[in-house]
Amino acid sequence: MNAPIVVDSVAALRAQVRDWRQAGLGVAMVPTMGALHDGHISLIRIALERADRCVVSIFVNPTQFAPTEDLDKYPRQLARDLDRLRDAGAHLAFTPGVAEMYPTGFATRISVGGPSSGLETDFRPNFFDGVATVVAKLFLQTAPDWAVFGEKDYQQLCVVRQLCRDLDLPVEIIGAPTVRDARGLAMSSRNAYLGEAELDVARQLNVILRRTAAELASGANEIRATSIATEALAQAGFQKVDYVAAREAVTLAPWRCDRDGRLLAAAWLGTTRLIDNVEIRST
Repeated sequence: MNAPIVVDSVAALRAQVRDWRQAGLGVAMVPTMGALHDGHISLIRIALERADRCVVSIFVNPTQFAPTEDLDKYPRQLARDLDRLRDAGAHLAFTPGVAEMYPTGFATRISVGGPSSGLETDFRPNFFDGVATVVAKLFLQTAPDWAVFGEKDYQQLCVVRQLCRDLDLPVEIIGAPTVRDARGLAMSSRNAYLGEAELDVARQLNVILRRTAAELASGANEIRATSIATEALAQAGFQKVDYVAAREAVTLAPWRCDRDGRLLAAAWLGTTRLIDNVEIRST
């Protein structure tokens, strides 16, 4: 595989994409914050099934971190990431600095309603404004035909889809299945924070969610089932559970048992916050 082109300016990114467009090539994008793992690589493969060229952005976006969160220690490993992009067949890595994305005087933020309500927003109130703003900028900078996002960050995926619908952004958003390790733990860059004992606990998150989703699909009372799941997570070793909640699959409105849904959860192991979700199939 050839090494990807690496650019760190919007001007260079647009020039390369313009050359591809003039050659009649389709372009897909995979936005990331780096620290690439097998989940990210699966997104690139899906992008390459659709497009002639794949752009991967690597940018740790400060506007989606609260002051108390892990912006400073978030893993950054650009050389390793570029090796992984080469092996995956990505064509271009966009690696802007903060000043390139948010130059002096930057004063615009995008706020998306609808699926951003509740869940993550209850605990990270500015998170989706930061996500929506940076994603809109990346789409305007790259002008991709397709963009691929993982279902592991399910609420984020729904927010990005809402963003594109509401602003008429001509990008097809593709949701990619969550990639898990052999014991079901969803791949995440923050898994690197966990020791072996914590990883054993973390792997119970998926087990408990799947069991609870099956109970809900079979007619279990939602309040009781999610309360039992919350207690099961605490007994498994999670120090704090932010939420376990059932939502409709598309709008993230409160779930109705006659519709497909998603069971979503966020829980803490020490200073590491993990999220996951599983499908609820309607009866």
